[in-house]
Amino acid sequence: MSRRRAFLARWSSSASAAAAELFGESRNVVVAGDGEEEEEGEERWARLLPELLGEIVKRVEASEERWPARRSVVAFGCVCRRWREVVAGVVRPPLDSGMITFPSSLKQPGPRDAPIQCFIKRNKKNSTFYLYLSLTPTFMDKGKFLLAARRFRHGAHTEFILSLDADDLTQGSNAYVGKLRSDFLGTNFTIYDSRPPYDGAKASSRRASRRFASKQISPQVPAGNFEIGQVSYKFNLLKSRGPRRMVCSIHCPPAQEATTELQKPKAQNYVILKNKAPRWHEHLQCWCLNFHGRVTVASVKNFQLVATADPSQPGGIGDEETVLLQFGKVGDDLFTMDYRQPLSAFQAFAICLTSFGTKFACE
Repeated sequence: MSRRRAFLARWSSSASAAAAELFGESRNVVVAGDGEEEEEGEERWARLLPELLGEIVKRVEASEERWPARRSVVAFGCVCRRWREVVAGVVRPPLDSGMITFPSSLKQPGPRDAPIQCFIKRNKKNSTFYLYLSLTPTFMDKGKFLLAARRFRHGAHTEFILSLDADDLTQGSNAYVGKLRSDFLGTNFTIYDSRPPYDGAKASSRRASRRFASKQISPQVPAGNFEIGQVSYKFNLLKSRGPRRMVCSIHCPPAQEATTELQKPKAQNYVILKNKAPRWHEHLQCWCLNFHGRVTVASVKNFQLVATADPSQPGGIGDEETVLLQFGKVGDDLFTMDYRQPLSAFQAFAICLTSFGTKFACE
């Protein structure tokens, strides 16, 4: 409540100035005082003229394009429901803007032209991984926290629980967004989403995909997870030289449907990705890929994913030269992750998590 009041007080002067400029005359803008009830304050701010409110949101969105200043855009949407609807109509998704603003942006496709640059920090002591949005081109900034994942061992299988909260990594949490599950050998992985990826999607019926022990606890909270992709590492039984080979089948919304903030895709659309083949460098005597300076340490975990050739796919999908996801090591426990359309940050993070761990039959 105190943050909301501080935000309203901060922008009250901006609202008055914008009103005078828009309408050529001064208008009274009601500001919720400290002594008023929360419901009354929200109701007054909800009655703000739509032209004025839209202009304020556009100015804030245009002036604060980078984090941490961009938190003001998020604060705007937290004032009341009407403000949230206006903000959702003004702020463009990552596909069009190349920016991550809301938690929902993490499950929307990245931009077409240039990748969104992120990095992953690993904590070996508690098997936890943290995804951050890069704020500068260097590897020294703290970044903007996006997602966290923790590795659990369940019998012969391994699971990664993904969450919006770095301190609450359980399937029963409100911050839970999905999970990653491996087979016995750690070569085949299934990616699950906590929410249906498209209208009419059915939760996986397998027991391992359930979020809770009971079948249903609330109509708004699905008891099961929704399968959205698979990642497979090919066996290398002959121990031939070369990096790991992987193939991914990922559910991705069509480009024309990804531009709306609140609309869900209406059908399945799977994209097949494979790792880009490296070239053997005779002088260095190693396999090489051009990471454009984003990877500095040689590792078997490093990879670049491209889409398999398919002329029927729109939006450039099928171009085997365009890197859609690249992941690589830059420190002992620091890795970079750059992704673009059709992948989302959530999908890219889940794919990168499959690279951690030894795969004896694939190396």
